[in-house]
Amino acid sequence: MKSSRRSFLKNSALTIAGSALLKYPLFAESRKGELTGIQLYSVRDDMKLNPYKTLEQLSKMGYKYVEHANYVDRKFYGWKAKEFRKVLDDLGLKMPSGHTKMLFTHWDAATNDFNDAWKYTVEDAAVCGQHFVISPSMEESTRKNYDELKKLLDMFNKSGELCQKSGMKFGYHNHHFEFKESLNGKTLFDIILTETDPQMVIQQLDIGNMINGGAKALDIMQKYPGRFASMHVKDEIRSGDPKQEEYVSTILGAGIIPVKNIIDLGRKWGTTDFIIEQEAYQGKAPIDCAKEDLSVIKKWGY
Repeated sequence: MKSSRRSFLKNSALTIAGSALLKYPLFAESRKGELTGIQLYSVRDDMKLNPYKTLEQLSKMGYKYVEHANYVDRKFYGWKAKEFRKVLDDLGLKMPSGHTKMLFTHWDAATNDFNDAWKYTVEDAAVCGQHFVISPSMEESTRKNYDELKKLLDMFNKSGELCQKSGMKFGYHNHHFEFKESLNGKTLFDIILTETDPQMVIQQLDIGNMINGGAKALDIMQKYPGRFASMHVKDEIRSGDPKQEEYVSTILGAGIIPVKNIIDLGRKWGTTDFIIEQEAYQGKAPIDCAKEDLSVIKKWGY
């Protein structure tokens, strides 16, 4: 009976999570074979020098979706939300998600609500057509204190409620420390997955970052089926540099991660938002790596 009950609960959770993901028809296109999103941090230096030209190059390569990593003073790469939306529209690009780090300073204890800075973050994300507002990482002090972490995760759930009002969801993007560090006998990642409401908070699984924390994407996906609406598609190789992390990203298919198997399992279990990211280039130009990564994805049949 206990085994049957566990199976029932597990399948019920998967069904609920899957139903939530299917509300986003934009991402359903990737189920038909398109896997063309890129995290703009992959070409961060190019975006600093000439953001329009860089976006134009990505569009001509065949990318259709981008994910931002730059939102400062209510501007994306120097453009206000409406302006950036027009730039993307003119280039045939959409931005389903973006990275803006949530901080404790975004919460106003006096009003028991988010301050204007975070409300503007959500508002501008909606203007740009985002479906997910994603916080990449967390403050280091939060990782050392269980009560502080619980407070942050409560903010995550409340941010999910705020995002929901604009037809979006809040999300969290892992690095490596969530799997390497623990509090109260549980990894930070397990705490995050336990304390966030899957109806309000999606998880963006970075399949490359986690390897430096000793975790493997296929294992994590098996442990939490249906919890990953979004995925950063990466491959990793040993850096060979003691000053760097043990593993750094590389061209898809050139490293040790079973990327295609992970993608296939993700598609089977409801992941609909796949974002290519490469942060290290082994002497190649980042923009050339972006082109090569997309070529590999297409050769894999996506």
